[in-house]
Amino acid sequence: MTVELSEQDTFDLVVIGGGINGAGIARDAAGRGLKTLLCERDDFAEHTSSASTKLIHGGLRYLEHYQFGLVRHSLREREILLKNAPHIIWPLRFVLPHDRTLRPKWIIRAGLFIYDSLGPMQRLEKSSQISFPKHVSGKVLKSSYKHGFVYSDCWVQDSRLVILNVAAAEAFGACVLNRTQCTDLKPEQNYWWVRLDRNGDRSMLKDACQVRARAVVNATGAWVGSIDQNIHQEGSQKSVQLIRGSHIVVKKLFDHSYAYIFQTPDRRVVFCIPYERHYTLIGTTEKALDRPDEQHEISDAEIEYLCEAVNRYLETTIKANQVVWAFSGVRTLCGVDTTDTSRLSRDYRLKYDDSPAPIVSVFGGKITTYRLLAEDVLDHFRGLKGFNSPKWTQDGILPGGDIGDSTDAHEFASLLTQQYRWITNDLAIHYACHYGTNSHSILQNSTRSEDLGQEFSANLFQAEVDYLIQQEYVRYAEDIIWRRTRHGIGMSQGQIGELQKYIDSVINFSKN
Repeated sequence: MTVELSEQDTFDLVVIGGGINGAGIARDAAGRGLKTLLCERDDFAEHTSSASTKLIHGGLRYLEHYQFGLVRHSLREREILLKNAPHIIWPLRFVLPHDRTLRPKWIIRAGLFIYDSLGPMQRLEKSSQISFPKHVSGKVLKSSYKHGFVYSDCWVQDSRLVILNVAAAEAFGACVLNRTQCTDLKPEQNYWWVRLDRNGDRSMLKDACQVRARAVVNATGAWVGSIDQNIHQEGSQKSVQLIRGSHIVVKKLFDHSYAYIFQTPDRRVVFCIPYERHYTLIGTTEKALDRPDEQHEISDAEIEYLCEAVNRYLETTIKANQVVWAFSGVRTLCGVDTTDTSRLSRDYRLKYDDSPAPIVSVFGGKITTYRLLAEDVLDHFRGLKGFNSPKWTQDGILPGGDIGDSTDAHEFASLLTQQYRWITNDLAIHYACHYGTNSHSILQNSTRSEDLGQEFSANLFQAEVDYLIQQEYVRYAEDIIWRRTRHGIGMSQGQIGELQKYIDSVINFSKN
């Protein structure tokens, strides 16, 4: 479907940036009845929001820097998000081996007690001390580690969280455009003129155009300072630093369902997490950058750092040549210049300007608090006519998340295998953990596996691809294999090419 816009279109709110913050703001605004437009220069979640450690958490190590407010807010949001998106967010138990050369045992025990106390624990288990000779997680650890701790946080399909917020915004009436760049912002009396330009020949926007906006949000992540400086003609990143975080993926290092949090000699932590059923995710690093477009790819030094962090604890030794996939993302952290990036705040900062027309720029933030951030942004616009609708997202189930209060994604997968007896357990888990109840939209016209159409790679069938093109703004193979799903880890270049040919044929057919 082609979107036609003109200078006669006036929006209550234009949100620039289709990462988690922009998507969350657009969803919240559209759900309040505001005429909303969301634009993203590239694909939704293409940058930082698909390159996180994929955790919904309070941030245990933030307690060391006395960021109690951030941890408290994050833990509260953890419970809310788990309730509202149980198909893509689920509990995960983390094992923290005790290394007596780093932090004393009593400090860890005290920190975990505070962590459990700061937020609600209605759906999660509290922390406890464990003995590795008696615990399944100890089997892969070096024998020198005798004791540790286990605590709860949550796992999230990060890029899917973005897409579901975008889809929800559109369902509420928002105009959502990926591969559409905001190239100019100009104030005129009480409005902003927003110029939108296509970025790629498959854009949903028919032509470059201008629209008017009563208010604007600059939620462009690592690029927020560029837009903010163009508007105000002043430096805006003096208290913000750009940090690249990198992760590696290797073949599965252990068979149990626990994740690990490993302490490092530089007093950081590295996570080692079960990933996509057949792999282990390891991260993250922190590398300060001067520009958002500066060397996005992981460096050899970062890979070596992550391997060493894991090799310090596990009996199995991993090397750089075992990495099957690596990814990096650049985010903004708030704080003054420091050589210790761990001391920079993970909280967000909002910059307001109401003259000559309202605009808010979003600096920093973490995926866990995106919903709270959206509420804070919209609170600022309450003085504008029509912007004073009540908050609602605390109880707003994301698309596909209505699987039942007491049901998790894996239980829902079992229900799918009962209803569609011909699908495999692996395929049912894939659909349940990506689409929840929207899985029925993929499966409803099928009575056997052959009805799902061409299989582009293991468990990636034509029916799912069609759904993603029609419902989730897909235009390229990369959109599917790295953001809507992670099928790309096991795909060859030939398979990716076949997938792109099919996508092109569907899109070209729909245009004719």
